[in-house]
This record gives sequence, C-alpha cells and structure tokens, in this order.
Amino acid sequence: MSVWIVVAVVGVVTMLFKAAGPVFLGRRALRGQAQAVVELLAPVLLVALVVTQTFATGDELVLDERIPGVAAGALAARKRAPIVLAMAIGAAVTALLRVV
Repeated sequence: MSVWIVVAVVGVVTMLFKAAGPVFLGRRALRGQAQAVVELLAPVLLVALVVTQTFATGDELVLDERIPGVAAGALAARKRAPIVLAMAIGAAVTALLRVV
C-alpha cells in the first residue's frame, strides 16, 4: 500500500472522529465527569507529545539540550508569558546550549 494512501485514510478517519462529537451531541452539554475528562484530554495529549519528543529519539532515551529548553519554555508559560514568547524562550535556550 502506498504511503500516500495511508496518509489519506488516516486524514479522513481523523476528520470523521472530530466531526462525530458535534454531530452526535448536537447542542447538548456533557455531564459533570464527562465534561471534566474532555477538558483534560487536549492538555494531557500535548504533554505526552512534548515529553516523547523531548526525551526520546527513535527507541532510545536521550538526555540532551532539549530538556533545559523545554523547562525554560514551561517556566515562561507558567509565569503567564504568551505562548509564542514561551516557545521562543525554549528554542533560544536550546539553541544556546547547542552552541556551547
């Protein structure tokens, strides 16, 4: 099977999953626990992605300049810096450490 067919199929399935919520729920609000779970899904998935990309390369655990960069960006975000600024700080710290 061609790689592009797989990409197209995954794209279509992703769009169907994203459309399923509004189509099936309509204007109904979720109840207590379900709403809490849905609200936490995006941040948890983002953290999982960041951790995976920071500490892993292929099948190996890697400890390099990315870790202080992510920490600096997270600290800036925690101090209520705009997200673009926090990302720039993280990238700058990583770049400076790679130069050194």
